[in-house]
Amino acid sequence: MWIEMGFNIFAATVNSQTPTILFEDNHIIAVNKPAGWLVQGDATGDKPLSDWVKDYIKQRYLKPGDVYLGVLHRIDRPVSGIVLFARTSKAAERMSKAIQQRQLSKIYIAEIKGVPAHLEATLEHFIVRNESNNTSKAYTREVPNSKDARLFYKVIERRGKNSLVEIDLDTGRHHQIRVQFSSIHCPIVGDLKYGYPTPNSDGSINLHAYKVQFEHPVKKEMIEIKCEPPF
Repeated sequence: MWIEMGFNIFAATVNSQTPTILFEDNHIIAVNKPAGWLVQGDATGDKPLSDWVKDYIKQRYLKPGDVYLGVLHRIDRPVSGIVLFARTSKAAERMSKAIQQRQLSKIYIAEIKGVPAHLEATLEHFIVRNESNNTSKAYTREVPNSKDARLFYKVIERRGKNSLVEIDLDTGRHHQIRVQFSSIHCPIVGDLKYGYPTPNSDGSINLHAYKVQFEHPVKKEMIEIKCEPPF
């Protein structure tokens, strides 16, 4: 850890196959989620990251009985990167409020097909979720049942015919990053659902939750956590 511009900064390069603890104290725990892991359980019955974190806390701190863990946000199953959890109900309530008020900054890294028309730009769409097939569609104008979606990106590297982009996510809509880049004909590498032609061998997509910044819910100091992408 080091201090920079008033932030307590935590950075890590980790194994992409196993969940890794990036930051923890009595109130908050941040974990690197490998691609392929669920954040919370679903109908598949696969063990989710939340259960893994509970097991970790139980074993490390010799906790008897049930372990409290508040899931603060989620990232898609084929996406890797930072996920935050609360270890107390007070931290969960305060962090959830901060997220609702967009006081939590989330930065992603993605590898996309081709090169976008602008090397940096704001993408603004209206997104409609289709729950029957678990997809979303982006529109350039407001339509019934749509929610506004906004992100800023900049190209940070060229990789042959592809581009590596850094994304500052302003809103958190269903499949937002995936559908917005697909809508400008630059789908994320490996993302068959949104138009990339070939899958990654492990079923992942090249989208990674790279950095979060937030005010600690109890200590009131600024925290920055980084985790390098596996691609």
